[in-house]
Amino acid sequence: MKEIKIRDFAVGGNNLPLIIAGPCVIENEAITFDTAARLKEICASVGLPFIFKCSFDKANRTSVTSFRGPGLKAGLKVLSDVGARLGIPVISDIHSIEQIAPAADVLDMIQIPAFLCRQTDLLVAASKTGKPVNIKKGQFLAPWDVQNIIEKFVSAGNENLTLTERGTTFGYNNLVVDFRSFPILRSYGYPVIFDVTHSLQLPGGQGGCSGGQSEYSGHLARAAAAAGVDGFFMEVHPDPSKALCDGPNMIGLADVEKLLLDIKKISSLVRTL
Repeated sequence: MKEIKIRDFAVGGNNLPLIIAGPCVIENEAITFDTAARLKEICASVGLPFIFKCSFDKANRTSVTSFRGPGLKAGLKVLSDVGARLGIPVISDIHSIEQIAPAADVLDMIQIPAFLCRQTDLLVAASKTGKPVNIKKGQFLAPWDVQNIIEKFVSAGNENLTLTERGTTFGYNNLVVDFRSFPILRSYGYPVIFDVTHSLQLPGGQGGCSGGQSEYSGHLARAAAAAGVDGFFMEVHPDPSKALCDGPNMIGLADVEKLLLDIKKISSLVRTL
């Protein structure tokens, strides 16, 4: 198992799991900064490494009228300020080759969205930055299909790669997590992240937007910790009921600390077995 370095901590190996967390999208500067600051405090208190996630643009929303965020330039400015003022690493997703260079100047880690995980040119261009890159496994792929994604990415000479499981399409407006996926993905030698909240999404489940079942976030996160994953991705908001994107599957900021304590306890036990 490779260890991937992000600033002053490592992901993978026998390290405790990384926490990638933050609101789905940049709604405004206040929510972004306040959430990032509180998550930094929580992760430091629990003793888990943290990278702040927030999207500058959500290009794959259900409806053309859905809120997408401030866009590349304004969004990266917010993320740059968050990283500098709070002294934390930041990650966001890119959707086109043109976004990669400016994003790489700001982000500590780049994310490839699930729907774009097989886009060869996008993977190669992201790899060429030399940055750590988190690739989300498409909802339409089997775990073993990820081998081809890995080959595309490392062909450009970069092995700073993590893989994220975010559920598999099962019937209409539903996703299911196959927990066999975790050991299968880890067998390819790269750290594996579990996307807790997107796995609980109901894509397009509310007609013009996605629904979700955040009430099961603790169950899935604890089960993934027992399966030995290397990190957890979770979208977190101070008040999910008022979130402009993905509110039904996001975790409330007030509920994060207890969940992380559970994750750490289970992960620590698994690493002694």
